[in-house]
Amino acid sequence: MPIALPSWYIRPMTQVVLLGFTCFCTVGMFSAVSNLGAGGIQDVSLSDTANGVLYGLFALGGLVAGGICNLLGPAITLFIGTLGYALYVGALWCHQTQGTDWFLIFAGAVLGLSAALLWSAQGEIMMSYPLEQDKGKAFGIFWAIFQLGTFIGSVIALAINIRSGQLSAVATGTYVAFIIIIFIGIASSFLVLGPNRIIRSDGTLVKLRARTSTREEVKGMISLFKDWRMLALLPMFFASNYFYAYQGAINAHVFDGPTRALNATLSGAGAILGALIIGFGVLDDNKIWKAKRRTRGYVGLGVVTVMTIIVWSVGLSWQVTFDRADFPDAHPSNKINYHDNNRYPGPGTLYFFYYFSDACYQALAYWIMSALTNDPFTLARYAGFYKALQSAGAAGSFGMDAVNTPFLNELLGSWIMMLVSFPLAFLVIRTVKETNYADENMVYVDDLKQEQVERGSDGDEKEKHTDEHQSQ
Repeated sequence: MPIALPSWYIRPMTQVVLLGFTCFCTVGMFSAVSNLGAGGIQDVSLSDTANGVLYGLFALGGLVAGGICNLLGPAITLFIGTLGYALYVGALWCHQTQGTDWFLIFAGAVLGLSAALLWSAQGEIMMSYPLEQDKGKAFGIFWAIFQLGTFIGSVIALAINIRSGQLSAVATGTYVAFIIIIFIGIASSFLVLGPNRIIRSDGTLVKLRARTSTREEVKGMISLFKDWRMLALLPMFFASNYFYAYQGAINAHVFDGPTRALNATLSGAGAILGALIIGFGVLDDNKIWKAKRRTRGYVGLGVVTVMTIIVWSVGLSWQVTFDRADFPDAHPSNKINYHDNNRYPGPGTLYFFYYFSDACYQALAYWIMSALTNDPFTLARYAGFYKALQSAGAAGSFGMDAVNTPFLNELLGSWIMMLVSFPLAFLVIRTVKETNYADENMVYVDDLKQEQVERGSDGDEKEKHTDEHQSQ
């Protein structure tokens, strides 16, 4: 007999919040240390190599991660996915104290595979559990909580590094704090429920079945490459993490240790506000902003396009004033410090808006995918495909940075790919229906209960699912 759970616990938004907390403690801490520039280590080339391996295996793993998630269920998949983050941050700490280059690259490989699993589970939960009208809100809630991890982690790093002095690398205490929080996140992954145990506010189950078959997943993966909408979104998926290598390299080369931490804090704050504003204010169907779903998609695309043009134009105007040779590691005194009122305010503000616009870009990509279907198994495959292409782009960008590609080239490459993705995303948004409920077999808990009464049997698979939910 399953343990009876309170009704609020089996609601979609509760699960989205729990998911956000898990990612807050794991991915958020990883993002925080990554945003310190070169993962907090002094060897930027090594960090780029480790990240290149990480995202390369992330890309390969993402192709099958959705199928694995559907076979194992989101809770187990999420747990396995969190483990790599503890290993990687531990490897950064080990490198800081022992200089073990090989271990950092190995940890990057492990994290690439585990992260593919985590983000497939994340995509399934965030995109399929809520009602259609709440999917923009679900992204805003999840992304804000997740990025709050980046923000708080960065505040911890900022406080420790400022107290320790003008450091070119991250203090040991920072890594200890991050690892403790990551282990809390690993434990929290078991709080997440599968789609067969979630009841939406309209009385529908997210999915009657908790698992799929290997045969079904192989067919589902192949179908991704036959879906023109997924192919049209390929540039958006590929570009969505490409710019992280450039922004991380700038942070590592141009700013000193405490200022890196401050930039990471500003980045987290920008991501939180960006997610909430576009999630609640543009893509969500709420009392203030009432519009058809396709219209909300068009407006979201317009907002993201304009924002991308403005923010990256400002970034270009700053980038043309310097290059790598202007901030050599041999002369750390030349690096920008946040106390420098002449050189810092503009770049600091730019970092805030880089991640504000990034959250909006990610929100649009997720919203488009979630508007195409409500099926959790399909959306898990979409999420895996998205992260595979996203990680392939990130692997390429870190590879470019590892060979000291001029900063200007990295900026232009990132920006142009985003601009190319917008017209193709428009074509996909044109296919979005006002609702997918009419085309999908929705299962109501009350109907299952009535069927159980009429059949007078408790051995049917459907009745087992009904018992699980109604006991709650």
